[in-house]
Amino acid sequence: MNLPNKITLSRIFLIPIFIILMSVPFDWGTFQMEERELPVAHLAGALLFIIASTTDWIDGYIARKYNLVTNLGKFLDPLADKLLVSAALILLVEIGLAPAWIVILIISREFAVTGLRLVAAGEGSVLAASQMGKLKTWIQIIAISLLLLHNWPFAFIGFPLGMIALYLALLITVYSGYDYFKKNWHVMRDSK
Repeated sequence: MNLPNKITLSRIFLIPIFIILMSVPFDWGTFQMEERELPVAHLAGALLFIIASTTDWIDGYIARKYNLVTNLGKFLDPLADKLLVSAALILLVEIGLAPAWIVILIISREFAVTGLRLVAAGEGSVLAASQMGKLKTWIQIIAISLLLLHNWPFAFIGFPLGMIALYLALLITVYSGYDYFKKNWHVMRDSK
């Protein structure tokens, strides 16, 4: 269990705290932003989500710089990303900030890719995340962060960057899932 893997595990352990912040009706008040209000609990949840998301870059950087890349890390890192992003997307639907159909499509892609990874693992092979998959994750994180912050600061000018980023995340998510299956179809084809 090296440092990058410990950082990845910390991301997983932050998920229940994030869920509690976003779903328990804490009455910590609100920030007034012109005509919009941002509940303090949502701000705290957004900051925790951003911190947890940042650990994705940190663990990868340390693993590559110090040659600490492991099969466990290749498995845990994308799993941690999927768990964090899925939890955030589901909570965004619950609080009315994201359409359910987009969240269903994104999470379905994540389940499909995880299934492919499990088949590969059963065959003794570990499929690392692709560059397209990493781009997809970062666009999802940006979209989720903006939506958790109720589109601050773009809400002041009426520009729905959070929703635009979510639609972009959907497009890249679907395309990267297609690309991942296309490149790794041999895993399904050759599985016993």
